[in-house]
Amino acid sequence: MRLASRVESLPPSSTLAVTARAKELARAGVDVISFAAGEPDFSTPQLVVEAAVSALRGGQTRYGPVPGDPESRRVIAEKLTRENQIPGVTADHVVISSGGKHSLALLFQALIDAEAGIDEVLLPVPAWVSYAPMTTLAGGRVVEIPTSSANDFKMTPEQLERAITAGSRILVINSPSNPCGTMYSPEELRAFAQIVADAAKTRAPDLVVISDELYEKIIFGGIDHFSIGSVPAIAERTITVNGLSKAYAMTGWRIGYFAGSGAFGLKVARGVAKLQSQSTTSIPTFIMPAVSAALTKCESEVARMREAFAARAKIAYSLIAGIPGLVCPEPTGAFYLFPDVSAHFGKKSAGGRQITSAAAFAEALLEEQRVAVVPGEDFGSGGEKCFRLTFACDEKSIREGIGRIRAFIGSLR
Repeated sequence: MRLASRVESLPPSSTLAVTARAKELARAGVDVISFAAGEPDFSTPQLVVEAAVSALRGGQTRYGPVPGDPESRRVIAEKLTRENQIPGVTADHVVISSGGKHSLALLFQALIDAEAGIDEVLLPVPAWVSYAPMTTLAGGRVVEIPTSSANDFKMTPEQLERAITAGSRILVINSPSNPCGTMYSPEELRAFAQIVADAAKTRAPDLVVISDELYEKIIFGGIDHFSIGSVPAIAERTITVNGLSKAYAMTGWRIGYFAGSGAFGLKVARGVAKLQSQSTTSIPTFIMPAVSAALTKCESEVARMREAFAARAKIAYSLIAGIPGLVCPEPTGAFYLFPDVSAHFGKKSAGGRQITSAAAFAEALLEEQRVAVVPGEDFGSGGEKCFRLTFACDEKSIREGIGRIRAFIGSLR
């Protein structure tokens, strides 16, 4: 008996795999420090919890509208209009899904048309591990735009200009970046928008921008967050994706959303809602009031968590930057470091393990020092030299864990 080839060839999420291994060791009593999962260690704000509990007690346990209840979608539309300055967003442009990952997966399915030829997805890399598999599952082709630590892992306007072809269907922008921890400036994003607008008039009429802004509120490097969908020239060909997982410490709630604007934005929302109606229907109805509570009542909680991440970023970066052979851009958003460890390839660990790749480095580090990091291979070209470390944990764990990394690297010969 066999499975479909799209499943057999699909790589598992390396982030989830490393996280699962770290938890398995911890359950066995091993003293593991995990820098794997991008999950805040804070509790969900109490106002959010109370909103859901109240809804449960009030009997909100029946089916809800597929794209989310009108009130939640209205609040999201107002947020995108007010904070992100995206024009022409109404509640009808918004679809709420089971996490930002679900929103993205449905968008790739809705926009990529395998039967019309090979639609290309322009992906600056290193990039989050799921963009490429989502593209492949939808029948598209990934076109990598390589970046490096020397340029803070950021695509240049010239690279984007060269990458666009008649087959370009989606440009993925993720700022702040998972896994790199860096972000684009408003000026850089405006330059990208102009290139997309010009290309759409000539060689790439179907090009759409998907802007993944999940970490928009976790910024601390002096760069203002800017939504590329606010640029009028490409507002109607930009889909903005966000969610409540990271900024509101609500990873397990699985609340993601997206919105476009104008006529095309409505078309995308209706298409995705149709897809969602044949898969998950809606998120649980008693969770829907939590959306409004988070977006309208919890800014002080978000600010408190952002300040904590900023302090942790300084500590983690200073410690990593002080380890010989590691090259790492200073983080400006999200809660990740993405050090290049390739200077140590070809060496051997104290336990006799050959360090031939980022994966070999991460495996040896976990086995010998009990520190879990995510190897960079699955993040695309350039990632194979790096590992991802999240500082979404307490200061004590950061200092102890990076101390173990320093000791491990110091033992390599």
